[in-house]
Amino acid sequence: QVRLVESGGGLVQPGGSLRLSCAASGFTFSTYAMSWYRQAPGKERELVAAITSAGGSTNYADSVKGRFTISRDNAKNTVYLQMNSLKPEDTAVYYCKAVRFGGGKRLEYWGQGTQVTVSS
Repeated sequence: QVRLVESGGGLVQPGGSLRLSCAASGFTFSTYAMSWYRQAPGKERELVAAITSAGGSTNYADSVKGRFTISRDNAKNTVYLQMNSLKPEDTAVYYCKAVRFGGGKRLEYWGQGTQVTVSS
């Protein structure tokens, strides 16, 4: 059974930091690109950061560049999102996603999300 379980969300003051984790199971994690998305109330889900299967390449939304860092540990089947200098506009539910292409198919899995609230 495929599972992606996010953790590490919570309430933090502006300027603070959080580290999100996404633990994967039920599929070959090291062959999937991983990404973090977020969705704020009333807004569409947006890509925050992504990392290739081996971790050699990353990309970020302009709004988080220089503040957020995505990383992965394939030995632990886990992807992380280190979030620094948090702003109220970072408040959202954060989701991790796994994706790969193989055999002519796109395989994609989502976690259930973790709430991040940035407020004083």
